[in-house]
Amino acid sequence: MTVYSKTRYIRIAAVIAIAGNAVLAILKIIAGIISNSSALIGDGIDSSTDVVIGIITLVIGRIISKPADKEHPWGHGRSETVATAVLSFILFFAGAQLIITSISKLVSGEQQIVPSAIAIVVTLVSIVGKILLAWCQHVFGKRADSAMLKANAKNMAGDVLISLGVLAGLVIAFLTGSAYADTIIALLIGAWIIKTAISIFLESNFELMDGNKNVEPYRIITEAVNAVEGASNPHRARIRSVAGFWDIDLDIEVNPCCSVIEAHKIASQVEREIKLRLENVFDIVIHVEPSGDNAYEAFGLSAEDMCGGNDK
Repeated sequence: MTVYSKTRYIRIAAVIAIAGNAVLAILKIIAGIISNSSALIGDGIDSSTDVVIGIITLVIGRIISKPADKEHPWGHGRSETVATAVLSFILFFAGAQLIITSISKLVSGEQQIVPSAIAIVVTLVSIVGKILLAWCQHVFGKRADSAMLKANAKNMAGDVLISLGVLAGLVIAFLTGSAYADTIIALLIGAWIIKTAISIFLESNFELMDGNKNVEPYRIITEAVNAVEGASNPHRARIRSVAGFWDIDLDIEVNPCCSVIEAHKIASQVEREIKLRLENVFDIVIHVEPSGDNAYEAFGLSAEDMCGGNDK
């Protein structure tokens, strides 16, 4: 997959998300005000944050397509991870505001009006719409291998549950003649939004710290080195993900009697072998050492770590 393909998928997904969520947000907020449903208004606010997220996604799609420059020699791929972290803060504050508003209504003890039937109709429309949007973001997220789109798909899948909760609260309110169920559901929606925000933040922070939970690439690298004659003991391996592409640093050992040209040729063969076996490789840096060099190395994974699949 090329950077062009990745940004194209991101842009298409962003436009669909912006348009779909804008329609749903306006519909739910207006219907929530007309029908006196706090939960539906809260659901509309959540959809409004999705519009903001879509705009951020569209902007980031343009940024990561820029070529590397003097200030950003590794390119602009990290902007996607930063945007994902920003996305989590937007969700967190939207959820917190909804919780505060709901608690204020419950504590005030004011008589609340039971929502009208229009709220149920709009909620059903919202459920169908969110299912389609979540599926769309998931598909494009997989095609682009985009953490941001995958996070957005997860967020929209959570929105389906939110709308189901709103529907349950509205039904209870109609059956009991009390609006408190609607307010309590709004409170729970706020808590769910915060939970989703924290989950997204932790995932983006893991990538910003150059962490990697996927041990499969390490196994592939080990196999690639072992497949090249003259290369041995892959170690000090470090892999990080930059906007869905792998950035790899690796040490290998060769015969101490090899010439520089021979050692370079072996390293080039290892690089080609890795790219044949592992998709979406952004860059590979291979350091060549003479066999038997047991110098202390503070960073990266050893051959044992890579074969055993354990993080150091």
